[in-house]
Amino acid sequence: MIGKTMQEGLNAQINHEQFSAQLYQAMSAHCWAMSFKGFAHWLRIQASEETAHALKLVDFVLDRGGKLELKPIPAPPTEFGGVIQVFEKVLEHEKEITQKIHKLFETARSERDYASELALQWYVTEQVEEEARVSEIVDHLNAVGDGGGAIWYLDSRMGKRGQE
Repeated sequence: MIGKTMQEGLNAQINHEQFSAQLYQAMSAHCWAMSFKGFAHWLRIQASEETAHALKLVDFVLDRGGKLELKPIPAPPTEFGGVIQVFEKVLEHEKEITQKIHKLFETARSERDYASELALQWYVTEQVEEEARVSEIVDHLNAVGDGGGAIWYLDSRMGKRGQE
């Protein structure tokens, strides 16, 4: 059985993951509207991954005999600026999620909830990968800037996500 504090923390994280999915879907639509369909595609896949992360936590809570308590998810913004600003916001958001995962991990450790600690280890590792991947995209975008042909080349590359 999962403890009350851990259950509440995991339920909150489920909502954070679902908000992330909504945020990335909104960012995808924003990029699509600017005709950056490759970046839109990348963000749509990212939104799907965030939903999968939430569902993985849902299954864990239920497998541990916990109660799923979903809360309302705030609507994400609809305007994000240019593509560089979009991905800078993605990186900032991923860093916030990393901090939330670390806090949950600390809770699991302090409560000696080894099952939760092990489950959360996957998320700790995943966040390292997420931040590194998005940081690289931000670096590439900053190197080429908002204009010129190079950003369209990057857009084309981002459109191949999931086909590698």
